[in-house]
Amino acid sequence: MKEHQKLWGVDQWAAFLSAQELPCMPRSKLRLLELEDTLGEQLSAHDLASIAAADPFLCLRLLREAESHRSQRLGHDTTTPLAAVMQLGTDNFHKLLAACPETDESNPGLAECEARSNLASSLAMKWGSARADVSPDEVAMASLLAEMGELLLWSVAPELPLAALEALHSGRSPRSVQAQVDACGFRFKDLTLKCATTWHLPPLLTQLIRGIDNTRSNLSRLCIDTARHLSTGGPDDPALPSDIVDAKQIIHGSSLEWLAEQLPGLNEEQVATIVTKANELLAAREQH
Repeated sequence: MKEHQKLWGVDQWAAFLSAQELPCMPRSKLRLLELEDTLGEQLSAHDLASIAAADPFLCLRLLREAESHRSQRLGHDTTTPLAAVMQLGTDNFHKLLAACPETDESNPGLAECEARSNLASSLAMKWGSARADVSPDEVAMASLLAEMGELLLWSVAPELPLAALEALHSGRSPRSVQAQVDACGFRFKDLTLKCATTWHLPPLLTQLIRGIDNTRSNLSRLCIDTARHLSTGGPDDPALPSDIVDAKQIIHGSSLEWLAEQLPGLNEEQVATIVTKANELLAAREQH
């Protein structure tokens, strides 16, 4: 990173990132080769969409490309990986992925942030499926892309997110968002939203990424928060019972047990502990 870039705010970084070629995770190209070896000519748009849905960099590149090709006469925004593949066409998807530079997944900060994005997306699909009025694919896509500002910084200017982590871990900044402001001068989420506006991403996705305004946006934000708690604190993170209670208030009719069971990597005892604490928290809230 150059010296003058240390003084940049959200607008300058969004403009700079807009001029960069978006990469993909190396595994996406490998996955395409695996599918081609297995399925050959039978490879479908759904198969290609599944590759993009597991790679936030590729998903963003695909979305931007699809939106640039979209005819205004269609009147439909591209809000899912499948819609983006259908908009672009399977041949163009192959060309796009082949031309993608590969990001450095050996960077631990990038790998952790990317894994957290995938975790949030997976959780959005699981929890979102319990809400009959929701398209889980849209909430999952928003959850996958919600930290793209931080992801892109890890890719092109890792000094910034590293400085934020150092401020957090040293105790100078009490929370991760405050650490970002203290170390970099802006919240990474604000960079995400600025990029979404600059790149003319569909308004629905931008609203979901913002994480306020309606129930679906709240669900997307909750999945992102829960993924962060799971990633940083593990199954014993004290915020998880509260996350489960919040999920129950969004996803009516679901049990605390079912919601906790959707958290990946937990054994029965860990699920039971979270549910017990969530029940206590729910009872305390209802008393007030």
